[in-house]
Amino acid sequence: MNLENYFPVLLFILVGAIVGIAAVTLGSLVAPSHPDSQKLSPYECGFEAFEDARMRFDVRYYLVAILFILFDLETAFFFPWAVALRDLGLYGYLTMVVFVLEFGVGFWYIWKKGALDWE
Repeated sequence: MNLENYFPVLLFILVGAIVGIAAVTLGSLVAPSHPDSQKLSPYECGFEAFEDARMRFDVRYYLVAILFILFDLETAFFFPWAVALRDLGLYGYLTMVVFVLEFGVGFWYIWKKGALDWE
């Protein structure tokens, strides 16, 4: 077994580790770390960050988060389709039109149901 063939892989891993460790070390040395009341205030989820971990809060936060992930993943299909549109032909175009219509109907449905309202 010739280990010289694995030297580029080892070098790649070593350089990657050194660069990663250097970036984290440099960031911790240079970055300011003065948390104030604005940084420690509630963000996104709407409750205090350092309270009891077993406290209950509104399920609408989870609903909005799941819907965001769902629609974010669906929109990820647009890029590869746009890149390969010429190779797909009319069938690929019509398939994506059906997908976009289903996407729009789903978005319209959750909008009318009020799933995106945060009140």
